[in-house]
Amino acid sequence: MTTGLLTSAAAERIITTCRTAIGDSLRSVTYFTRDDYDQLYLRDDLERDADLSTFIGHEWRGFKTVKTAYERSELGEYNYTIRVFDNGFLLRVTTESKGVIITTDGLTLKDFEEVATALDTVLSDADDPV
Repeated sequence: MTTGLLTSAAAERIITTCRTAIGDSLRSVTYFTRDDYDQLYLRDDLERDADLSTFIGHEWRGFKTVKTAYERSELGEYNYTIRVFDNGFLLRVTTESKGVIITTDGLTLKDFEEVATALDTVLSDADDPV
């Protein structure tokens, strides 16, 4: 697999991290930066017609807004976002310059925590070209 933003090894590492933590409930994986995105994985039974550019733009702005809004909150540092929809869930894990959005079927909060922690490690790994 080759993407415009990641090496094949980095893209595979993100997909493997998600598939290992989530299994068959994983619907999609999209890596994004401030300027671009690559859909790394889409489950075979799903349509390939989503407007990802608008979707990613909204999620990037949402990350910046949330991070700023809760900066000095007693809740502590922002970690990740879970959005709940009628047909699934969205998990957004970001750093200052890149992120991963995954969509899933139903998961437990513990499952979301595990995959968010694993993705944060992948995104933050200074030795990885992600």
